[in-house]
Amino acid sequence: MNYVIRAAKPGDLQSIYEMAKLTGGGFTNLPPDRQALHAKLERAAAGFASEKEYPGDELYLMVLEDLDSGEVRGTCQIFGQVGQRWPFYSYRIGTDSKHSEQLGRTFHAQVLMLSNDLNGASEVGGLFLHPAARAGGLGLLLARSRYLFIARHRARFGDRILAELRGVIDEAGGSPFWDGVAGKFFGMNFQEADQFNAVHGNQFIADLMPKHPVYIAMLGDHARSVIGVPHPTGRAAMRMLENEGFAFENYVDIFDGGPTMTARTDQVASIRDAKHVEVTGVAEGGADALIATGHLADFRCCFGKVGADGTVDAETARILGVGKGDAISWIGR
Repeated sequence: MNYVIRAAKPGDLQSIYEMAKLTGGGFTNLPPDRQALHAKLERAAAGFASEKEYPGDELYLMVLEDLDSGEVRGTCQIFGQVGQRWPFYSYRIGTDSKHSEQLGRTFHAQVLMLSNDLNGASEVGGLFLHPAARAGGLGLLLARSRYLFIARHRARFGDRILAELRGVIDEAGGSPFWDGVAGKFFGMNFQEADQFNAVHGNQFIADLMPKHPVYIAMLGDHARSVIGVPHPTGRAAMRMLENEGFAFENYVDIFDGGPTMTARTDQVASIRDAKHVEVTGVAEGGADALIATGHLADFRCCFGKVGADGTVDAETARILGVGKGDAISWIGR
């Protein structure tokens, strides 16, 4: 397959916009709004150009390009650190226990508590693969390329990393969770709130959302049933995250109730197991791998073959533009 992951460029705006229109809603990091996407590309350009070597508010936006056609067929994002520009809100599922001596009973009630616990973590997100390219493991290439980017720029990312999975959206584009919880306090439907958040951030949550716990037992059946449940299209993504070492630790999205997965950055499998070597030459054969090279805006990643002696196959050398003496990072496919 002749595909490469690379840093997004301003000229990718139309392609990214066309993909955003296919997401079906609830995809906060990829809103179908040209102005918001243009702002993302500008922010990503600043992130790639930044010289800081510590976690910050940078966004790294990358795309999957079909080198044969020149078409952009996927996109993914990495945030250096959440909670700097505005607080990062989640609901944390907790337990409120109360005991009655007269009844001789203890009651345990599950509650949703508005939380900033994940402030300071890095985030991987915004992964979308065009329906015409959903074959051949390209989703895996998009997802794991982010970890190779982090491994190659480790000082720019926090010690904890998160991934938010889209929650359950109904056929009308609404969210049962939003309708049962937050929607009651905001006077707007899910699509309006989701679009506002994508363009303006979620400070309005802090301004309007009650700070007291929400008792889950008081929600309607439909809202309760989707808490911590990923959208059907996100189940494969959840399995990939679990394979990397992410776990669901009772944090859910404040808009659609989807699960937030977390991990220690250095324990993510594709970061922990990445090998960093110099190319010794070009030769056929070797192990199937994801191979990356380049710094920041020059980052590129593709499927290829790498030998135990540091050789890469000719196709990989061509796609990545590497030769003897160049630094690469790779993980087994």
